[in-house]
Amino acid sequence: MSTSTQPAPTARTASSDKGLAASVTAQAPRTTELAGGVSGADQPAANRGRTSIADVVVVKVAGMAAREIYGVYDMGGGLARTIGAVRDRVPGGRPNVGRGVKVEVGELQTAIDVDLVVEYGVPIADVAREVRESVITAVERVTGLEVVEVNVTINDVHLPEDDNEPASTSTRVE
Repeated sequence: MSTSTQPAPTARTASSDKGLAASVTAQAPRTTELAGGVSGADQPAANRGRTSIADVVVVKVAGMAAREIYGVYDMGGGLARTIGAVRDRVPGGRPNVGRGVKVEVGELQTAIDVDLVVEYGVPIADVAREVRESVITAVERVTGLEVVEVNVTINDVHLPEDDNEPASTSTRVE
C-alpha cells in the first residue's frame, strides 16, 4: 500500500488509504487529479477510479461566481470583451462565462486572476472584496482545491450614458 507525503486537504473526506494527493498532468486541456483511485473488487465503490478536474472547470466556476456579484457589469479586458461581443452575436454562439478569468492550478491549490468592468457608482473596493469572497467560496466548494489568492483587476467603469447608444428604428423582419 502506498501512502502520500502530502496531507489531504480538510475540504475532502479522507476515505481512501491511498491518499488524495493531486497530480497535475501536462496534457491539453490541463487537469488536476483530485483522488488517486485504486482498482479491485475488494475496494469500496467510492475508491475505484480517479477523479480529475480540468483547468477550464475552475475558470468557469470562478467566472460564474464573479458575475453574480452586484456591481459587476462585464468581465475581461477591452479586446476580450470585443471578441466576446462578436461571439455573442453569432447565431448559436454561447457566452463565454470564463472570459476575464485566468487560473493556475497546482496539485492541491489554485490561484485566480479576474478582470472586471464595474458599474459606475458602486464602491470598487467593496465589489472586489465580494468577488474575491464569492470566487473563493465557489471554487473551494465545487472543486475541493484550496484557493490561495484571487487577484482582481478593474479594467473599466460602465457609465450610464454608455447604454444610450442610438437604437435602430427599422427592423429586419416585419
